[in-house]
Amino acid sequence: QVQLAESGGGLVQAGGSLRLSCVASGRTSSSATMAWFRQAPGKEREFVARLDWIGVTAYTDSVKGRFTISRDNAKNTVRLQMNSLKPEDTAVYYCAARNTYTSARSPNEYPDWGQGTQVTVSS
Repeated sequence: QVQLAESGGGLVQAGGSLRLSCVASGRTSSSATMAWFRQAPGKEREFVARLDWIGVTAYTDSVKGRFTISRDNAKNTVRLQMNSLKPEDTAVYYCAARNTYTSARSPNEYPDWGQGTQVTVSS
């Protein structure tokens, strides 16, 4: 099965930027759908962004215009560029994958998950 590993989290002031990376290894699929979710303390895991194998993206409304999901030429990594960060963006960010196409925004549609990386945005 595919393994996912996130990196790039950290502490940043409001208005700043961070770039998260997710490296996929193992039984990767050329038709995989990749996504980012986040979970703040006491909150449900929330969809953030999705990227399918063609390159079509989707975002939750709260991050539109600020976050960008992308992948590198090798197609074994996915990135989340986060700009104009707000304190409410503070959460553990998770990379998720499904080995087939999906347009879903629900965590239960993504069987493969990374361990998460903490993003903290100070006021």
